[in-house]
Amino acid sequence: MGAPGRAAYSAAKWGVEGFSESLAREMSLVGVRVTVVEPGGFGTDFAGASTRLNEGRPEYDAVVGASARAQRAYEGRQPGDPARAGQVILKLAAMQRPPFRLALGSDAVEHIASADRDRLAALEQWRTLSVSTDFPPTT
Repeated sequence: MGAPGRAAYSAAKWGVEGFSESLAREMSLVGVRVTVVEPGGFGTDFAGASTRLNEGRPEYDAVVGASARAQRAYEGRQPGDPARAGQVILKLAAMQRPPFRLALGSDAVEHIASADRDRLAALEQWRTLSVSTDFPPTT
């Protein structure tokens, strides 16, 4: 999911996801499987000292600054265990038919489920307008 202050990061991840969807369909023709792993927060120092966070210009504090502060505050509170994630990834690699997508971590499952519910609700809310672009049926 995209988040305020994370547009470039989200765009890069979504680009890899789109590439992976096409790659999975292409490679399935020759027996190669692709899995998109969608991790939540893991205790890997991603939000810690290994990451340089710049809060940016004052006029963007509500977006960029808030995002940097939230990332710093999240450090050490991530629910995911990297060693357990590694074991799951090894299991995926050994599967004959791994899933195309796999969320890792309780937070990832909840965020994805919520986003998918919102997406489906919006699809239904705007269904009439969406399908109004079809050619009229012929009789």
